[in-house]
Amino acid sequence: MTELTLAAANAIIVGAFAKAAELKLRPLGVSVLDAGGHLVAFQRQDGASFLRPQMSAGKAFGALSIGMGSRRLEAFAKERPHLVSGISDVSGGRIVPVAGGVLIRDGSGAIVGAVGISGDTSDNDEAAAIAGIEAAGFTADGG
Repeated sequence: MTELTLAAANAIIVGAFAKAAELKLRPLGVSVLDAGGHLVAFQRQDGASFLRPQMSAGKAFGALSIGMGSRRLEAFAKERPHLVSGISDVSGGRIVPVAGGVLIRDGSGAIVGAVGISGDTSDNDEAAAIAGIEAAGFTADGG
């Protein structure tokens, strides 16, 4: 398994912000977590609201918690709300079950972390996360 270094996490953030500029997105917050759910890096663009750290980390943490992108967790929230309620309870309320949390896979397919982005629509947050992950040389898994 490849280690998710600080340099790699920062490269993901740079790539995500580049995609945000290209798409003219609202200001984003980007959290990069390692496979254990620990924060490696976070950056908030000027003008992003104050809860972006928690919201972006919650999307990434949710993806890691189920081993799938948070788009799938969002579907679970609609299809099986009892499941998401349970996951939320055991995580201490740390998950945000909406799209924008994307798993980071290395060349062998192993999960090395997740990116969570918050600030624009969930679809745009997810697009920026995927772009950042791919720009840094990893494979994005949105679920």
